[in-house]
Amino acid sequence: MKIDIRRIVAGLAVAGFATLTWADFPDKPVTLVVPFAAGGPTDKIARDLAEALRKPLGQTVVIDNTIGAGGTIGAAKVARAAPDGYTLLVSHIGMATAPALYRKLPYKVPEDFETLGLINEAPSVLIGKPDLAANSFAELRQWIAASGSKVNLANAGLGSASHLCGLMFQSALKTPMTPVPYKGTAPAMTDLIGGQVDVMCEQAVNAVPQIEGKKVKVYGITSLQRLPLASLKDTPTLSESGLKDFNVQVWHGLYAPRGTPPAVLAKLNAALRTALKDPELIKREEALGLTVVSDERLEPAGHRRFVEAEKLRWAKVIKDAGEYAD
Repeated sequence: MKIDIRRIVAGLAVAGFATLTWADFPDKPVTLVVPFAAGGPTDKIARDLAEALRKPLGQTVVIDNTIGAGGTIGAAKVARAAPDGYTLLVSHIGMATAPALYRKLPYKVPEDFETLGLINEAPSVLIGKPDLAANSFAELRQWIAASGSKVNLANAGLGSASHLCGLMFQSALKTPMTPVPYKGTAPAMTDLIGGQVDVMCEQAVNAVPQIEGKKVKVYGITSLQRLPLASLKDTPTLSESGLKDFNVQVWHGLYAPRGTPPAVLAKLNAALRTALKDPELIKREEALGLTVVSDERLEPAGHRRFVEAEKLRWAKVIKDAGEYAD
């Protein structure tokens, strides 16, 4: 077999050039695309992460809020971006649920992304309007059983964390309710406080201030563990209250476009691991009821396996509910 020396030399030269190029990564600001509006929970998490990433990356990290279609527009933007490590995505559980919610999704999950590691996870809380007659989960369950589809279950829009949690809640109770979708958390919470809707499943990061201000009633935590926050320390989990193994946690992860060079992915993962050990970041996350991830899901492969498992779990819930976003 004839060996083409020139091709081998050329290949080695290209490989060497790439190594030298990526050794300097990053040499300009990195952009975190947030597929949700400024001021929301994912945006806040991304901004705190951006600040914590600045030091290990040695570059400014800027936020780009590209919103719409339940977070899929921003995710599609990153899937199409140059695979150079300068455009990343911070998104939540919607990465695993979008393939079931959107039957014409313009990208594949996780195939069109490089998973860089999970950032955090947090339960939601089941809350009700302030004048709701029920004062405990047992009473709420009886009231829902008697009212059935007349119960107005608010959510922040199709594909939102509150929507997904609401689907799981109805499935667990085997009782359909009337979903009331809003364009975001803020208007949904406003109407819940005002008594226009009855109940809502919402991320703790958004609900805690309203609970502390006694503007809403709280009925349970959606994870298998209680939250250590002062305002929720006596609030049982829904699993404790009779919905055995009820576990809905909102998680956030960091992603790069498919094909990003391994050397760049390694640098980004190392920076993420350093950022998630930042005491100030941990303090901010815990104050919001969030738990910083420190297990195998912080590794790209572990993150990928987790997304694939969540994708399968939620596909059944969404199919059974028959609710789609397109």
